[in-house]
Amino acid sequence: MPNQNFSLTWSVFEEDSGSLLRDFLSKCDISKRALTDIKFKGGHIMVNDDIVTVRERIETGDIVTIIFPPEQSSEGLLPEPIPLNVRYEDEFVLVVAKPPSMNTIPSREHPNGSLANGLAGYYKKMGIQATIHIVTRLDRDTSGLVLIAKHRHIHHLLSEQQKSGQVKRRYQAIAEGLVEGPKGEVVAPIGRKSTSIIEREVREDGRYACTLYEVLAHTDTLTFLKLELQTGRTHQIRVHMAHIGHPLAGDDLYGGNRRGIPRQALHCFELKFLHPLTKEMMLFQEELPEDMTRLLESSKGWDS
Repeated sequence: MPNQNFSLTWSVFEEDSGSLLRDFLSKCDISKRALTDIKFKGGHIMVNDDIVTVRERIETGDIVTIIFPPEQSSEGLLPEPIPLNVRYEDEFVLVVAKPPSMNTIPSREHPNGSLANGLAGYYKKMGIQATIHIVTRLDRDTSGLVLIAKHRHIHHLLSEQQKSGQVKRRYQAIAEGLVEGPKGEVVAPIGRKSTSIIEREVREDGRYACTLYEVLAHTDTLTFLKLELQTGRTHQIRVHMAHIGHPLAGDDLYGGNRRGIPRQALHCFELKFLHPLTKEMMLFQEELPEDMTRLLESSKGWDS
């Protein structure tokens, strides 16, 4: 499904008759940056198949079409033939289940083998001429659902949804110790640890952060949780659980024990968002991965 000439079309109804095209496009969530790109990088604005400017006035029954400039493949990102667990795909968005031990994007320590490298390889195979636009990222050792936009404008629309809290993710985790339940919240500001470029910590000068949790089951030594972020700080769940004395199993960066699992026991099992164009509510769920399932099964005496 190539998208070299990604375009959108609208019909003009009576309520917008006589409006400037610029105002109409603003109502259609076309950003000023997108209009600038269209003007200078090869796109077109059309009314009834005629190329026009944003100063055009539109009338009832007009057909407005935006043809966006073709996107370039992500420079410096090596396409790799990495198998992807695609959970959903259309012309505009992708939902992929990321396994643990895979970066979302390349890093200095792991320049290859990332989800972005795999997406670049997939786009090349499918003839999709686009930059990689990852909307929701996960830590390298966190598994679960990731949302990808297949065009810059779609990324813009989904980013606006993120700002207003319409893109929702829920997680499952296994924490050490007995977390008090059945439900709770952790509200504590998070900032970068002064002695590390990676580690975060709760600190007074950090940014506001809120995590909601629900206890699903527990033993004497572990708690199985469902969590939802009210904010999106780096390592938020990991930092907040460590802060209340219950680091995630396997999360040795924040005090967890790796005896039962070699990575933090954290999984994004649910992704919910409003489709940016169809306006359909999209909901996806992903089963718990094998390593977390094994940890649950190996720990006897679970109480719910």
